[in-house]
Amino acid sequence: MDATTSSGASSSLPLRLIVDDTLSLVSPLQQSFQRSQRHCFGDSSPGEFPLAANPSIVLHVLTSCNVEPEDLAHLEATCKFFRKPANFPPDFQLPMSELAALDMCHKRAIFKHMTTQEREMFKQRCGGSWKLVLRFIMAGEACCRREKSQAIAGPGHSIAVTTSGAVYTFGSNNSGQLGHDGLEEEWRPRPIRSLQGIRIIQAAAGAGRTMLVSDAGRVYAFGKDSFGEVEYGVQGSRVVTTPQMVESLKDIYIVQAAIGNFFTAVLSREGCVYTFSWGSDMKLGHQTEPNDVQPHLLTGPLENIPVVQIAAGYCYLLALACQPSGMSVYSVGCGLGGKLGHGSRTDEKYPRLIEQFQTLNIQPVVVAAGAWHAAVVSKDGRVCTWGWGRYGCLGHGNEECESVPKVVEALGSVKAVHVATGDYTTFVVSDKGDVYSFGCGESSSLGHNTIIEFF
Repeated sequence: MDATTSSGASSSLPLRLIVDDTLSLVSPLQQSFQRSQRHCFGDSSPGEFPLAANPSIVLHVLTSCNVEPEDLAHLEATCKFFRKPANFPPDFQLPMSELAALDMCHKRAIFKHMTTQEREMFKQRCGGSWKLVLRFIMAGEACCRREKSQAIAGPGHSIAVTTSGAVYTFGSNNSGQLGHDGLEEEWRPRPIRSLQGIRIIQAAAGAGRTMLVSDAGRVYAFGKDSFGEVEYGVQGSRVVTTPQMVESLKDIYIVQAAIGNFFTAVLSREGCVYTFSWGSDMKLGHQTEPNDVQPHLLTGPLENIPVVQIAAGYCYLLALACQPSGMSVYSVGCGLGGKLGHGSRTDEKYPRLIEQFQTLNIQPVVVAAGAWHAAVVSKDGRVCTWGWGRYGCLGHGNEECESVPKVVEALGSVKAVHVATGDYTTFVVSDKGDVYSFGCGESSSLGHNTIIEFF
């Protein structure tokens, strides 16, 4: 019986009475026990999976129920039926749990466009298992909300991405960062009509700059046509007022973009991080010119570790990595205020693992980089913050700096699912849909009715 026909075939299956003469030779209690044994195991020896004769049913159930990768691993570890080759295409040697993971990967947009060779390389980069590939993809979906509606607040303008992939922008437009083919400000959300027919899955807003990522892995940028102008004193030679595809990234399938003040970073579907500019003196693991338009692979430890999310602060970058051993966070760039999370205020030229999460027994699942402080949500719903503590933006009841991640104790009764950080503000979303905020409350930016005086 095949999974594709199981839903309509059940009503037409004939019922047959199976009589076993050997049961008449034993006591009624033994008969009941033997019938129970045969019902559970058929003619196979105890311990065999009862549906082994129709494994397509099992595959259908595992795939349609969206079983977690961890659950597939547990099935494989506890039952030999899920460990042995399933004898199913596309790879007859794969066990059932691996086939189910591969099927669920096929449902993801970023996986569909891969060639066979690209998929195999992707698999090896993730640890050599389709279950690990699925975990990587699902982790990216959870922290970046890919393929879902989004709202992004920039320094002067905002972006809204609908579930259908349409993009609306509003706010300041002095550099053409709204993408409406002009420099007029917009105080109501207005769709970017030049993107008609292109489905956007992710957006990033920076000072006078906007970047959009499509479901085909293409990146569109508009606004200031230069990088690093604040640090180098170089003014942009021109502005771009409508979305233009970034040609230097056309051969790299991108799933996320992040904009800092001195640099821009993008993340490929395979988990590689590339950056533009701010590479002078090896500040981001490579050396570049102020207005370098070529992407440079972030060198160091992350070259061989898949990254699921990136977050750009004013002058530093955070990367959420997905390894077989678990989730981890790396940081690189300027260390002032302790915002790199390593217990010091020194700069890091190459990505460095933040070890404090292991000490706290925390599995990070979402990372956010504010201008001067950072935050993480763990798998169990705890929130950690670190960096500059001005205006209480770390949530620890004071304005002290923290050079390593510290759990926000005031949110101990809250299970967080998402976090966002601004210049000196932090917002946390709970699993119940409640929003908590702390930090600088000037101009009612925290959304509270009370007015807080700062001295």
